[in-house]
Amino acid sequence: MALIETQHLTKVYELGESTVRALDDVSLTVAHGEFVAIMGPSGSGKSTFMNLIGCLDVPTGGQYLLDGIAVGGRGRDELAEIRNNKIGFVFQGFNLLPRTSALENVELPMLYNGCPPKERRQRAMEALKAMGLEGREHHHPNQLSGGQQQRVAIARALVNRAPLILADEPTGNLDTRSSVEIMELVVKLNRESGITIILVTHESDIAAFSRRIIKFRDGLVVSDEPVKQAQIGDRR
Repeated sequence: MALIETQHLTKVYELGESTVRALDDVSLTVAHGEFVAIMGPSGSGKSTFMNLIGCLDVPTGGQYLLDGIAVGGRGRDELAEIRNNKIGFVFQGFNLLPRTSALENVELPMLYNGCPPKERRQRAMEALKAMGLEGREHHHPNQLSGGQQQRVAIARALVNRAPLILADEPTGNLDTRSSVEIMELVVKLNRESGITIILVTHESDIAAFSRRIIKFRDGLVVSDEPVKQAQIGDRR
């Protein structure tokens, strides 16, 4: 069974007298453990697609199944529960709470599912250690570099042990060296933990870290191809 399956997925916006088909009859699957990059120019539909599969928006038509769960027609609370249990999010702007420590930022998603404080603290510490941030647990975001802040964000995405991570331009605010370090970390997570990664990026060198690239244009999938093994090998 695929982790993600969309069948004729459509998203239409009514703007005055105009109709915009932001997503137009998209059918695709993503298997458990895949690492997929989503690319396309501004207005291509890639962000709309990510919002739909992230349960942040609902489609106008078609069907979306996440880990066998039909998402369509579910209410706001149900969608929030699916997000909390099935999806970890990583954003370009890190989205860390500025007045809380790295540890507290990572603990935050576990507050919503009733995780006991002791377990919450232990899992957050383990996630930060896995990101190479041991000793930085009590630092606030303004005491961390951009790369370290993104590591905290990835740790936060991991703590609920969701099978899927959605990363929206995760290197967009980072320098080249930090970008490579973050992508190598993401590749390692995918290979060693089997977590499914879907990455939105406009940078071809970042997309080359993935194993499959899906390109959107005008709401349509215009290509869906595996990344050449040579490209992957160059990054090892």
